[in-house]
Amino acid sequence: MPFVYETKASGIEDTSFHPNVWYQRHFSIPVEQSNKRTLLHFQAVDYTAKVWVNGSYIGCHEGGYSAFSFDITPYLVNEDNLLVVKAEDSEDCTQPRGKQRWRKDNFACWYVQTTGIWQTVWLEYVSEQYVQSVKITPDLDANAVRFDYRVGGLSPQGFVQHNGNYYLTTKITLDGQLVKETGMAVDRSALSLTIELISETSEWRIETWNPQNPKLYEVEFILDDGNGAIDRVHSYFGLRKVSIQKGKVLLNNSQIYQRLILDQGYWTDSHLTPPSEEAIIEDIDKILAMGYNGVHKHQKIEVDRFLYWCDVKGLLVWSEMAATYEFNYLAINRFTREWQDIVEQHYNHPCIITWVPFNESWGIANVFTNRKQQSFTEAVYHLTKAIDPYRPVVVNDGWEHTISDIITLHDYEESRDKFAMRYVNKEAITNNEISHMNWKYAMAQGYEYRGQPIIISEFGGIAFQSESGWGYGDQVASV
Repeated sequence: MPFVYETKASGIEDTSFHPNVWYQRHFSIPVEQSNKRTLLHFQAVDYTAKVWVNGSYIGCHEGGYSAFSFDITPYLVNEDNLLVVKAEDSEDCTQPRGKQRWRKDNFACWYVQTTGIWQTVWLEYVSEQYVQSVKITPDLDANAVRFDYRVGGLSPQGFVQHNGNYYLTTKITLDGQLVKETGMAVDRSALSLTIELISETSEWRIETWNPQNPKLYEVEFILDDGNGAIDRVHSYFGLRKVSIQKGKVLLNNSQIYQRLILDQGYWTDSHLTPPSEEAIIEDIDKILAMGYNGVHKHQKIEVDRFLYWCDVKGLLVWSEMAATYEFNYLAINRFTREWQDIVEQHYNHPCIITWVPFNESWGIANVFTNRKQQSFTEAVYHLTKAIDPYRPVVVNDGWEHTISDIITLHDYEESRDKFAMRYVNKEAITNNEISHMNWKYAMAQGYEYRGQPIIISEFGGIAFQSESGWGYGDQVASV
């Protein structure tokens, strides 16, 4: 898919807002795939996507950052097929937007909007029964990994009709060498299996994932119907653990100092969409070369290809949700549904070590005192923990925390001495006796600091002398 119409890379570069964008494309199904089911995948469409195949309405999806799919098999014809997509966008602040503007022109640090298909669209051909999804949970302390499988197309009636001969094999390798291979009879669509990873094929019997040595186990899932393999899926995982003890963040049970950049993932000519895979790799390599070990992805859910290369290269990621800018029932509904999808879809990436649903009270502007907004943040925290209890959750990055695994502070003071003096008395900050930026408190009213790690997660941003003068503080000629 080319880039969105607002970008220079698209060849259109029309930055004005259009609420409706239409796409159509003819496609055919290869003869060798004609007896299989055809799944149509969208990695991301901003904001609402409505889909037709050969004139039949397939369905719709709302949410600009989450992936979705449709089974289009019943709507296909033998030769020429027509796919039509309508993307609907708005300037509504109840829509999770992130850094996308909702006014005619750019302002402050909000940029040109992204409208329509901005990530990959692709077809997948599968058997009637297939491996639909696998949730992969490493358990470092047990030297094991848990797989939660979902087998698509396997209804109780279909299972009986096929005499229940389905078998699922899980094959784990490391650097091409077999570590473990095990299988299980498939008697229902949802299955779970835990596999110990200790093996003599590795010098240390197991390999952990960390920034210095981002070792990945390869895994293949093979579904057999009694007459041979009908589906194969290749994936990977990293054996790593994120935990908190005595006010410190630990990776693999050892303290880790996180040197993160605030990364908005916004490209000059292609905006939210990376211009190429080579550009992603170069970006990550430069971050590592400068001595950082991670990125705080700010107000954007990053593309899977970026996260894949972070997994491969060992770059830590804080994954932050795109904010709404109003608080009402519609915003609650939109935010919660999309955030749940995102946490589930990106759960398997070992590089993600922290979830950040809210930033600087955006979309919850009165969370300092408003009980409804406080309850909303609590609900999102517990929802995130119900899906993923293994990663820290920062509920409101920057200030006015309710319940949060890490207390984070944003401070753009340009004076080094003033910056240092502000944090001499830790208790004065955590007890809300003073505001850490002279206008925002660390904790929301009614909440107490409970010994969590404290991280100054945004600072700097000092303005250099220029015509535009963007940045914080007074413009300076040099550092």
